[in-house]
This record gives sequence, structure tokens and C-alpha cells, in this order.
Amino acid sequence: MKLWSIEGNSQRLDGGSMFGNAPRTMWTRWAVPDERNRIRLATRTLLATPLNGRTVLFETGIGAFFDPDMRERFGVAESRHVLLDSLREAGFEHGDIDVVVLSHLHFDHAGGLLAPWAEGRGPELLFPNATFVIGRRHWMRACNPHPRDRASFIPELPGLLEASGRIEFVEDDRAPSLGDAVRFHYSDGHTPGMMLAEILGPDQRDGLPHGGVVFCADLVPGLPWVHVPITMGYDRCPELLIDEKQAFLEDKLARDVHLFLTHDPEIALAQLARDERGRFTAVHQHARLAARALSEAAP
Repeated sequence: MKLWSIEGNSQRLDGGSMFGNAPRTMWTRWAVPDERNRIRLATRTLLATPLNGRTVLFETGIGAFFDPDMRERFGVAESRHVLLDSLREAGFEHGDIDVVVLSHLHFDHAGGLLAPWAEGRGPELLFPNATFVIGRRHWMRACNPHPRDRASFIPELPGLLEASGRIEFVEDDRAPSLGDAVRFHYSDGHTPGMMLAEILGPDQRDGLPHGGVVFCADLVPGLPWVHVPITMGYDRCPELLIDEKQAFLEDKLARDVHLFLTHDPEIALAQLARDERGRFTAVHQHARLAARALSEAAP
């Protein structure tokens, strides 16, 4: 199995919102805001092939589905669909993808499923040959969003996915299309039923897989959020998320599972460690992956 980090459209969002109740004097050490207090973010995806005999894309980034006014509002830098260009640079087209795994359906993680915006044209679903793997519990949230997070969803997307006839709902830690190669963890602190996909490592010790890679989605969107108390203003329940993150990182450190980061503007993959104060930290950082073997995820 080989792994690629596939860059999607970049965006800028308010730094205070991204760092929750962390004071500006703290978070500006990690991210430099622009004149509008926005920080730079990636929407990075992970490509794995062959995974259970398939070419699998974990998430699709924000894409280019916004009209110009909305693109400006949410700080999306590029008008073109960067993910499609990045896939092509890696030797793939969106029609080559067999499975798209969606941690959740917020627009900055699932907007790349849609074709770029065009005047007078409604949303169109890309990835014509893909099965869409979605957690059933989160699907219910996407179809019936709370007023607090309604703006985070694309209203037309559930109907387009249903009409495709290619949704595979997940209710436990496995998906039929991915077999035993991927295990799902769940988190509710950011949004109900968010799925964190772990590509299981080849090293079995004490009956547990070691050395894999986990797609951290919005539980750990980038390096600063490895520090357990740091949450986002977008999280529905920060205290719950902190507890979930503590348990999640303890497990990944114990099993040497590497973190794949979707929103970090510089780093795609990192290994967990502890610093001299016992806090989690990220080491062996990689800016990108290009046909990297799973067994080579770390030095």
C-alpha cells in the first residue's frame, strides 16, 4: 500500500474561532493572522492504494463549490478545484477513486465532492465510480442539522449522495468496502458521529495493530491542537472533545499510530511523543507524502 497527501483548496478562517478559548497572545505563537484576524488552513486529503484492493480517498477538502461571494466569506483562496489538480499530479483522476471515506459532512471536508461553481448551474456530484463511506449517526445530523451548525453543511449534498445509490453507511468500526484494513474511531465533541479512520499498521503486538496512520479530521485539525486543552470555537462540546482527544492520543501513542492532519498548512503527517512535562507533542513531521509505503510512515 502506498500513501499520498493530496492538497485541496486552502482557506483562511478567524483565528479566535479556530482556537476556541485560547487567548490571542497564545495562539499567535502558532499561527500568524492576517489583517482580518484570519489564519491560513489547508484542506488536505489522504489517498491510499491498494487498500483492500481499492483506491481510497479519505475526505475531499472544501473544493470550489462556493459562489464568489461565499468563497470570499469563508476565505477560500482558489477558484479552481485544487483537489482535482492535486490528484492529477499524483497520477489519478477523480473517476479512478473507488471509495471516498467521509469523516463528517461539514463543507470544508465534503465540499470537494462537488464540481466547481459555475453561473446558472446547480451542484453536481463528482467521483462517479466511488462508494461513499459515511457514519450513519453523523448522516442523521447532516440531514437534520442543529441551528448552531446548520451553516456548516451543504443543503443539497445529502440528496445528491442518496441519488447516487452509492452510500455505504457505517455503524461500528468496520466498513465492508474497506475490510479489515481500516478501523473507525468515533468522536462527538466536534459534531455527532465524526469518524476517524485508522489504516491499520502491519505490526501486530499483544493482539493490537501498531504503526498505522489515522485521519484525525477535526479532533486534531493541525499541530497546535495536539495540545489537549486546545479546541475550536466550532466544536459543539469542547469539554467532551478534550476527553475524547486525551483517550485518542493515549491510544495512538501507545500503538505508534501516526497522525494525518487535514488543516495544518505545513505538515501532513506526524508521530506522537511526550515532552519533558508529559504533554503530547508531534515529532518526525512530514510536509507531504508521495507514494510512501505505510511501513515507512515514520523514519
